Amino acid sequence: MTDALLEINHLGVRFGAVQALSDVSFRVEAGTIHGLIGPNGAGKTTAFNVISGLARQTSGQIRLAGVTLDQLPSYRRTRLGLARTFQNIRIFREMSVLENVLTGAHVQTGGSALDILLRLPRFRAAEREGVARARDILQLVGLESRAESGAGDLAYGDMRRLEIARALASNPKLLMLDEPAAGMNPSETQALRDLLLVLKKRGVTLLLVEHDMQFVMQLCEEITVLNFGALIAQGSPQEVRRDPQVIEAYLGTKTAHKLEQKS
Repeated sequence: MTDALLEINHLGVRFGAVQALSDVSFRVEAGTIHGLIGPNGAGKTTAFNVISGLARQTSGQIRLAGVTLDQLPSYRRTRLGLARTFQNIRIFREMSVLENVLTGAHVQTGGSALDILLRLPRFRAAEREGVARARDILQLVGLESRAESGAGDLAYGDMRRLEIARALASNPKLLMLDEPAAGMNPSETQALRDLLLVLKKRGVTLLLVEHDMQFVMQLCEEITVLNFGALIAQGSPQEVRRDPQVIEAYLGTKTAHKLEQKS
């Protein structure tokens, strides 16, 4: 077993009278692709928001590479190597594709406030390096030819890839993807799968929420399943798709049978 990059220990989240997450624990091993699945309202996005610092847990602990994240704001978590995308696309449509990626690199840009204000050589050198790296990332995700295009002019699938590119610009150890294949056609989904496998080979650990079960089962080495805010199963794709609780709460017999046939 590899070392755990992300450790979630007895996580609980309450919003007033609503218990959104209850005693959830799981580990994401370094260098793997890990799926977080479950029906709508299971608590998946709540878990993502708490892990990334957009919401606070009421109990439990979150650790990234051995560092406790519980009280850290989201920008500190980004500096420690955590990045995420969102279920609803969040790009700066009025900016160029390249500029969008550069916004994701701001936490890595060196130089003091004085360097930036006066555009001193140290800042200008960092800026040039940032642009070069942003172009490399765009090449990686297949958007290098659209670098100067307006982000709002991209096709839907390209916008999804731009979000991933912007997240990669912060040089993450852990990349969290919230429904990355949502709304994609089959060819776009296949291209996304290929991209995520390339990222894994480059050392990026991936945690994804996704409702396309064939996509999840083909891609993930480990899957955690939530239902009504509680963990009901975790294990390999084979174990999860055969788990009676998962079949009853989420997959259904028909989908589980199809997944078994395609395995």
